[in-house]
Amino acid sequence: MAEYIMLQGTSSHVGKSIITTALCRIFLQEGKRVVPFKAQNMALNSYVTADGREMGRAQVAQAEAAGLLPMVAMNPVLLKPTGNACSQVIIDGRPVGNMSAREYHKGYALQAFDAVKRALGELDRAYDTLVIEGAGSPAEINLKDHDIVNMRVAKYLGAPVLLVADIDRGGSLAALVGTLELLDPDERDLVKGLVINKFRGDVSLFTPAIDFLKKKTDKPVLGVVPYVDDLGIDEEDSVSLDDREQRPEADKVSIAVVQVPKISNFTDFDSLAREDDVALYYARHPRDLAGADAVILPGSKNTTEDLCFLLEQGWDRALQHFISQGKPVIGICGGYQMMGQAVCDPDQTESQLGRVEGLHLLGVTTTFVSHKLTSQVTADCRDLPFAGTILKAKGLTGYEIHMGRTERDGSDTYPFVVTSRSGEPCESLAGAARKDGLAWGTYIHGIFDNDAFRRQFLNALRIRRGWQPMPVTLHYRQEKEAKYDRLARIVRESLDMKRLRQIMEEGIK
Repeated sequence: MAEYIMLQGTSSHVGKSIITTALCRIFLQEGKRVVPFKAQNMALNSYVTADGREMGRAQVAQAEAAGLLPMVAMNPVLLKPTGNACSQVIIDGRPVGNMSAREYHKGYALQAFDAVKRALGELDRAYDTLVIEGAGSPAEINLKDHDIVNMRVAKYLGAPVLLVADIDRGGSLAALVGTLELLDPDERDLVKGLVINKFRGDVSLFTPAIDFLKKKTDKPVLGVVPYVDDLGIDEEDSVSLDDREQRPEADKVSIAVVQVPKISNFTDFDSLAREDDVALYYARHPRDLAGADAVILPGSKNTTEDLCFLLEQGWDRALQHFISQGKPVIGICGGYQMMGQAVCDPDQTESQLGRVEGLHLLGVTTTFVSHKLTSQVTADCRDLPFAGTILKAKGLTGYEIHMGRTERDGSDTYPFVVTSRSGEPCESLAGAARKDGLAWGTYIHGIFDNDAFRRQFLNALRIRRGWQPMPVTLHYRQEKEAKYDRLARIVRESLDMKRLRQIMEEGIK
């Protein structure tokens, strides 16, 4: 039987995902067959596995840290909010329908736990160490009866729990004490240690607080993890965008990503943000486009509602004005759909809106269908006009995840061709571009993670500014591996690893 350790938090966004990622890399470095697990994720950032199924992005990063290919057993239940307190429910990587919060929590959640148990059985047989992440807080009284991601998992496995608090937001001692107080006695017994995360300053000054926690809770404090700048590791959800305040910079290529309300898969742009000559930022209002060299419309979990938002806020006029200045607009997935003539939803698969006028930047029209296309792809970029140059690339890797069928009116050029889908050869168009090179879109997520293509794209913008092109200096996937190693080193130095191993060996005795 495998060893377990579970990370639960005093609230959302305290750093459970990051510490889970760090432990996956630490145990991999120690030679363990380690695997991450999160029973249920609520996130708009998702990923498509090699077998064409969908899972949360945070577990993808954790899988990478563990030296594994992502698979849905690591995240058997995924909730993707669609608006109006509703989510698309995805079980074992396949959508089973849209449900309201009440329908899910009061009627379906405990059924979904069957998928959780199947996934845990699969992982338990194949690996010797499971690093398990909870969600939100285990002390949400209104959700506890139907919770399938925190204490229900810990009890089912007999997994010891570490409770994590974020000191950077303040009130961490109260959060730890209060969370433990709200737990049932048998749940409190499962908590074998406390972790303080995101600490700034001299940790020796925190000793009185540690002594207080030990005395007050009778739980050991396993460590104080410092606030880590420039993590460079995929974030779980759009709450992390609140931390990204970078603005245009005159001496860099400045790229504005439009922050629509239902933004999804914004990790598509992390590789751009990692480039030294790029200032990538998220634009919340059309006036934020001032100073940008290019605009990207990102993916969306609700394309029609986000498109309505753009039209109501005047983004259609702002983007047309941006293009009139000779500056390009790019769309990825839902953003590509919005750039067309219209988005149609006759069967109301996404919303009650049958048709929404598009941004009229490309000669395409998208109609939603009930079937979602999810697949990893290999693609070519064949003669893409862009910013006065032609971009070319072969063997691009990425993934598709969309419900729309896009028809073309023949007014554009079609440079993006998928050459294999889920390992099967094909020849399928996956985007469109205006012939003047000032607007293009594609269904391929992760296209900017391809180093050579990303540098071609940036160099075209550099040349437009009158700057010299640069060679490829960022090898994104290699850099991510280095980031995992750095994170593992910091967390290893911050936690009492000897005590942690002892906790895992003893289980919940």
